[in-house]
Amino acid sequence: MIQQALLETLMDKAWPALEREVLEQDGAGEWVLRASGGVTQRANSVWPGATSGVSTTDRALERLVRSASDWYRHRRLPLIFQVFDDARNAALNDVLDRQRFTRQSETKIMVRGVDGVPSGSANVEILDHPTDEWLRLWWAVDGRGGDAELSVAHKILTGCPSLYALVRDDDGAPAAVGRLALVDGWGGIYSMATSAPHRRRGHGATVLAALVKAGAALDLKGFWLLVTAANHGAQSLYTQSGFTDYGSYLYRQAPLKRQPSGC
Repeated sequence: MIQQALLETLMDKAWPALEREVLEQDGAGEWVLRASGGVTQRANSVWPGATSGVSTTDRALERLVRSASDWYRHRRLPLIFQVFDDARNAALNDVLDRQRFTRQSETKIMVRGVDGVPSGSANVEILDHPTDEWLRLWWAVDGRGGDAELSVAHKILTGCPSLYALVRDDDGAPAAVGRLALVDGWGGIYSMATSAPHRRRGHGATVLAALVKAGAALDLKGFWLLVTAANHGAQSLYTQSGFTDYGSYLYRQAPLKRQPSGC
């Protein structure tokens, strides 16, 4: 079974922010500050790292939160933490609770090994870069913003070696896509999306099987994926495809400061 600290590192590499800076934790570790123009929470949040909170005092954590807040304020971005459900983050969560950070977008982590790899499908196109068709379908389902934001997302998607799967419906139109990030011998499933007119036809399962098969052919050690806790349909698909629950994380965002009234 993959270790939690290693998995966090793989996840950070699989969705690389355009800008990042390390914030030292008074000898107790480091936080990674990530910014990408506000495109996706993952690429615009603090990753507390593998040693957060355990041996750091509340006062030291509060100083770090202030430093991180200044860093994001300079970039006109909200202060958001990606906090994993782990005892190591208990002290940090206490500090964020006192400062009334919200809890958002709870996400489950699921993993599987390379045993029982599905047969995949000959109808899936496996690409070494995201084509315009691939990008437009994914962005139509998961994107937030226009062409400028899509350009940033493209840089994130291609920030590490990856494979991109696309399956077409009988009409020849792109129906579903997915991405396999290749990081240090492991595979991360990302950007699974099916266009609205082509849902409930098994296209998502076909894409997933093709990506796992492609990863197994590269002798990967195993796979992980991320799915929102509220998306029970996707969780069922992933469970049927051999993935099991591993852990979870959520985002903690600083409360918005109200501007003084003009009255």
